[in-house]
Amino acid sequence: MTAPGQRGRNRSGAARAPRLDSLVVLNSLPDPVLVVDGNGDIRFVNLEGQEFFDLSANAMEGMPLPELLPPDSPVMGLIEQVRRGSRRVSQDGVIIDTPRIGPHHVTVQVATMGDPPDHVVLTIHERSLARKIDHSLTHRHAARSVTAMAAMLAHEVKNPLSGIRGAAQLLEENASDQDRVLTRLICDEADRIVALVNRMEVFSDERPLERAAVNIHTVLEHVRKVAQSGFARKIRFVERYDPSLPPVYGNRDQLVQVFLNLVKNAAEAAPESGGEITLTTSYQHGVRMALPGGDVRRHLPLLVTVQDNGDGIPEDLQSNLFDPFVTSKVNGTGLGLALVAKLIGDHGGTIEFDSQPRRTVFKVSLPMYDDSKYDEPKLSGDSKISDAGLQSKGGRGTR
Repeated sequence: MTAPGQRGRNRSGAARAPRLDSLVVLNSLPDPVLVVDGNGDIRFVNLEGQEFFDLSANAMEGMPLPELLPPDSPVMGLIEQVRRGSRRVSQDGVIIDTPRIGPHHVTVQVATMGDPPDHVVLTIHERSLARKIDHSLTHRHAARSVTAMAAMLAHEVKNPLSGIRGAAQLLEENASDQDRVLTRLICDEADRIVALVNRMEVFSDERPLERAAVNIHTVLEHVRKVAQSGFARKIRFVERYDPSLPPVYGNRDQLVQVFLNLVKNAAEAAPESGGEITLTTSYQHGVRMALPGGDVRRHLPLLVTVQDNGDGIPEDLQSNLFDPFVTSKVNGTGLGLALVAKLIGDHGGTIEFDSQPRRTVFKVSLPMYDDSKYDEPKLSGDSKISDAGLQSKGGRGTR
């Protein structure tokens, strides 16, 4: 008999590995998992499920499933199928819609648990990792394409424009009053195009970033204050921060620019009445990204999200949203998100989005400052997050 705490031996005589904790395994899964008992009550939800439904385990466990999902949800029909004798059923294209999270297009799988026999396991697949990686790489390619375009514009457009403007000024000297209006129009339009090219030149800046340890909460707090003193004066902000988050390895000024752009877009998308922007930070365990052209896998554990409750991004724009000059704004240039994609790419991070009516989320994954690789961290901003962002227990504050 093997003494408690000792490893046993298998038939070959080798030591058996210790038994794995099933709870740890379930909480490590990248998909939401729920267990529902015979009465229709939720008995278990893993960490991903808590994040998906934006509720804690304490709130969900013991809750009747019809209180979480509408009674007419296709999920209820799938559970009923399993209870009638099907061992496992799945359905693609299911819409899970709650007032808290908005609509999500998902694949749902329901299977019998076996023990207890009246319990079922509900698994939700929101989007495959391959699709996430594909979106991230697409946004990187968009940033690279706009960089090449910026370099071309700077060299091939500005020089001819200066010649056109000079010729218009010469013509203006001997022109009649009526013709002078036209020459002035030529000069004004040339100046406008030069200003646009100057904005594009930031994309062709290939100098290495000056990076240090940056407190991302200080960055977000600064962005929120700027927003609420100007373009987001009527917007309600909700801050859900992880106070134990390590610093980002990045450039503070550029990170401010990134999140100021994202928050400005969110404010413009939010409804005039009841507009809300949610800023969230969290730590992603085990998230690494292998980039094309090399075997190095970058660790991107720091997740920052900017969420608004607007109408969502039009479907015809979503596939090219980070390309230059793609915009739905009347007077927009379509350079804001292209710049965001470039700056995030310069940091070695990724950006993706999920857009549904009443819930559009931009997710930025960033590298962590590793003091074993770099000098002692010099935080850009206070090392402690301000109390304004952490008003309630657990690091959740509301404005």
